[in-house]
Amino acid sequence: MTPRELGCLGEDLAAKHLAALGWAVLERNVRLPGGEIDLVAREGDELVLVEVRTRSESRLQEASDTVGPEKLRRLVRAGRNYVARRRYDGFWRIDLLALDRTGSGWSVHHHRDITGGRYDG
Repeated sequence: MTPRELGCLGEDLAAKHLAALGWAVLERNVRLPGGEIDLVAREGDELVLVEVRTRSESRLQEASDTVGPEKLRRLVRAGRNYVARRRYDGFWRIDLLALDRTGSGWSVHHHRDITGGRYDG
């Protein structure tokens, strides 16, 4: 499986995971100045921009550990651009859904509000 195919599979699994939680997935792969947003979803009244990270069994680093300071800055920039272009003035946050391939399937780790509500990056 190519890295692109793995990423697409991870986004499909993440969208299904969020739908199973009762979230509405509004958009996928939104490209904006400053970056891309993998999934845009709504949890109740909150807009959630979701970064999806997927890793195969053979990787040394877990998916949760692959988002560093520069990626966070890009996510914040993309998030700001998204809400500005949509003229959205409500609460929004950035979540991380990390999927790691295991011998028996997929391990899903959901990290909520990975910027701690700070959008000054």
